[in-house]
Amino acid sequence: MDNRNSTNEKPCLSFYNFSGTYTQLEERETMEGKTKILMVEDHKLLRMGLKSILEKYPSIEVIGEAEDGEEAIEMAKRLKPDVILMDIGLPKIDGLQATKKIKESNPNIKIIILTSHTDRKDVLQAISYGASAYAVKDIKTDYLIMVINSVKEGAIWFDPAIAPIVRSKNMSDSSDKVSSRSAFKAEHANLTEREYEVLKLVVDGRSNAEIADELKISEHTAKAHVCNIIQKLVVDDRTQAAVKAIKEGLV
Repeated sequence: MDNRNSTNEKPCLSFYNFSGTYTQLEERETMEGKTKILMVEDHKLLRMGLKSILEKYPSIEVIGEAEDGEEAIEMAKRLKPDVILMDIGLPKIDGLQATKKIKESNPNIKIIILTSHTDRKDVLQAISYGASAYAVKDIKTDYLIMVINSVKEGAIWFDPAIAPIVRSKNMSDSSDKVSSRSAFKAEHANLTEREYEVLKLVVDGRSNAEIADELKISEHTAKAHVCNIIQKLVVDDRTQAAVKAIKEGLV
C-alpha cells in the first residue's frame, strides 16, 4: 500500500480502476459496521448459494431476500439496506425498473446490478437509473466483496466486460466529441493541461505506475496528479473521476 502524502490532499479510495483491475491507491479508512445487503434474485438456488457465500464475510450482513421487482421495492423501503444486489431478469417488475423506483424514493441506497446480461441497452439504462456498479455473475467472490464495501462508501465500478460500453456511450460523432471536450474543459478550467492528460489515462484504466511511465514522470508525481484531479472534480475516487469525465464528454 502506498504511503500517504505529506500534503493535505484528499485521500484516494483503495479500489478498482475503471478497467476493472485492482489498483493500489492511497489508503482510506473503511466505514465502521457491517454492510447490510438486500439480495434480489428470482432463482432460489442461486440466491441461497450467494447468501451462503456472503455470510462467510464478517463485513457483510444479508438482511433480506426478494424474488421479484415488486418485492424488492417494498423491502428496500422497509429494511433500508446499505446495498442491494439486483438481478435484471426478474418477474413482475424487472431489475432495471426496480432500480429506478428504489433510487427515486431511497437515493442513499446503493444498487449493484449483478447479472449475466451485458446488453448495451441494459448497461446504459442501469447507469441512467442510478446503479452504483454493474457486475457480471462470473465475478470472483473476493472482488464482489470489495465492490460491495467500496460502493457503500460511494465508489462506482463497472465490470471490465461492460466497461467499453460505458466508455463509448457519449461517442456519437467527432463534432459532438469536440464540443463535449470543450464544454468539459470550460466547466473544469481549474484542471491543468497535465491533469487533463492524467485524467484521460485514468479513464483508460491506467495505474499510477503506468501513468508515470507514459508521461515520463515519477510515480509519486502521478499519484499527486490523480489526487488533485479527485479534489478538483469533487469526487471520492479515481473511478468516479473517470465516470464523470466520460459522462461529461471528455473522451
